[in-house]
Amino acid sequence: MLSTLARAATRRPLTVIGLWAAFLLLGFGLGTGVFADLSDDVPDVPGTESDLADDYLSGVDPTGESVTAVVAGEAVSDAALRDRVERTVAKVREIAGVAEVPDPYTTPGLTARDGQALIIPVTFEGGLTDEAEETATDSAVETIKRIDAPDVHVSGGELLGRQLGERAQQDVKNAELISLPVVLALLLVVFGGLRAAALPLVIAVSGIAGALLGLFAFSQVTDISVYAIQVTTMLGLGLAVDYALLTVVRFREERRHTDDVVEAVHRTVAAAGRTVLFSGLTVAVSLTGLLVFPSVFLRSMGLAVAAVVVVDMLAAVTLLPALLARFGDRIRPSKARSADEEGRVFARLARFAQRRRVAVLVTVVPVLLLLALPVSGVRIAIGDARQLPSSTEARQLYDTVDAHFPKGTGVSPVVVVLKPGTDPATADRIRALVPNAASRDLPGGNTVVELQPPGTVDGTAATGLVERVRELRGDEPVQVTGVAARLVDFRAMLADRAPWAALTVLAAVLVLLFAFTGSVLIPLRTIATTLLSLGAALGVVVWVFQDGHGAGLLGGEGLGALSLTAPPLIVSIAFGLAMDYELFILARMREARQRGNDDHEAVVTGLRRSGRVVTCAALLLAIVFGAFMTGGFSPILQIGLGLTLAVLIDATVVRMLLVPATMALLGRHAWWAPRPLRRAHDRFGLREPATREHPAPTSA
Repeated sequence: MLSTLARAATRRPLTVIGLWAAFLLLGFGLGTGVFADLSDDVPDVPGTESDLADDYLSGVDPTGESVTAVVAGEAVSDAALRDRVERTVAKVREIAGVAEVPDPYTTPGLTARDGQALIIPVTFEGGLTDEAEETATDSAVETIKRIDAPDVHVSGGELLGRQLGERAQQDVKNAELISLPVVLALLLVVFGGLRAAALPLVIAVSGIAGALLGLFAFSQVTDISVYAIQVTTMLGLGLAVDYALLTVVRFREERRHTDDVVEAVHRTVAAAGRTVLFSGLTVAVSLTGLLVFPSVFLRSMGLAVAAVVVVDMLAAVTLLPALLARFGDRIRPSKARSADEEGRVFARLARFAQRRRVAVLVTVVPVLLLLALPVSGVRIAIGDARQLPSSTEARQLYDTVDAHFPKGTGVSPVVVVLKPGTDPATADRIRALVPNAASRDLPGGNTVVELQPPGTVDGTAATGLVERVRELRGDEPVQVTGVAARLVDFRAMLADRAPWAALTVLAAVLVLLFAFTGSVLIPLRTIATTLLSLGAALGVVVWVFQDGHGAGLLGGEGLGALSLTAPPLIVSIAFGLAMDYELFILARMREARQRGNDDHEAVVTGLRRSGRVVTCAALLLAIVFGAFMTGGFSPILQIGLGLTLAVLIDATVVRMLLVPATMALLGRHAWWAPRPLRRAHDRFGLREPATREHPAPTSA
């Protein structure tokens, strides 16, 4: 298969390049439309009680979305300001599609006790079309923003999604402007020439186009989170650079041994292409675990990121060979080095770990387990506006309200739907759970009770209130929804489906690694060492962003919990990336064994020849992830830090120390498989012909 692709790409390179150019235009043209259709509503899980109750209310509740404005910076009792506010409120009420705008001066709770701020909530009519709601929202915001006051902030509802989408688009642009020049500079150091360094960037741009186009396609059938933009784009950019780096390094090696550029491309694809193919499949398979969860957000993230990985993989085995066939004669071969000089540092590390394998294991493993300890106390939450950068409109509104109003102001209530037939005594017990419970009747004999929890929107008091209502109702026709209820249902969904997701991913990865190596023990060893690096990275994220140790240094703050999106995404993506580097190394080990090296020397040779590529690839990925962390969104900070640490720990401590140590412990049994599986691998395992040995120059 790979040989066929290589021949097609080298036979008609301009055609292949032209097709990819059309793809880039499509990605950066049509794909950017995704920024206009992003959602900040992550925790909905179809079929759960909170989702069903929310759908029920949408059908019977005549009210629609709402936005909130806050005016601050001068005394609200000032006659001139009051006149401006009241005239503005009157104008907003006249806007088509606006259902209600209470007077902040006569409505209790809308004027701050310190007299320095007031809140203007605007509720829109239910049943509006998207276009009508957007028009009404824009008109209301424009009118409110005309109030002459030091601070006027408006956010919430559909407006919040748009504001976050605009910010996400800007953050992606900034991250690309930061990361691409730094990546190019590092590639120049690695390759020593602009032409070779530019090729990975071309593949990286293809990865970004693929990310945008994939997200746009999925946005037509499901909601796409604002955070999906950064996650998919940074992964698409990073993996594209990794795959191109591996391929170009191999091409420069092959150029040392043949002047025929096309032949060098064929050899490169036969060797490095196989690794890229398996790596891409393994990363994509690692993300299929997200499909086990019924959450629309997690499923769409899994599909979108997997699609981006496939685009990167295809670009590396089609576009890059075409570019090499067309321009490869202008790329200098790598310098010939003696066997003693090539990868000298990595060979020494491998031999050290082999000699001191027990000492390495009893030192490294406990350290990684210690770093992973905070994972045992991880908590997840939907979070509030504190997750957003301080420059966003929603965060400024939150900070202003928090500075002038009592704690809990603006916190979404726990919404209880009392359907016809509910026992009045049960309804009274539910209302008695909090003081001043608000009730309103809806058509059809339904009653909505709003329970205002103390603390944050998704704190223990709010989630505890949800659980208490569900205990009290018994078999009564009562449903609970709201932000806290959605969090409770999301947590239950994660706990229920996580074991199945893990089983799905582990089984698929075991099969792929067996197909790559023909061994049963190497896949098990790989998964065990990968889980160690993954646990250590996630533990540091918990310690920083949940417990608040050093979060400020990264532009965030300790929030008492992680974003509910961070742990599943960190685990699934980091697991796939770890497999990436494992395959880079295993490919070289396998080649060395095929050439007659014994098992110990094959490990040394594998690290000697892959260590530089793995280290550079990890550093490049860390640069890309770090660039995307400059946006300041707390979930992206958490995911970015988790992936950066996982990549760096895996590419250094695990792959350079634990891999040779564990391979030394296994010895000749490392590549063992039962006879039936060995025969199955010989017959069905995906393989390429062994590459010829190119003897390295000997030292003088």
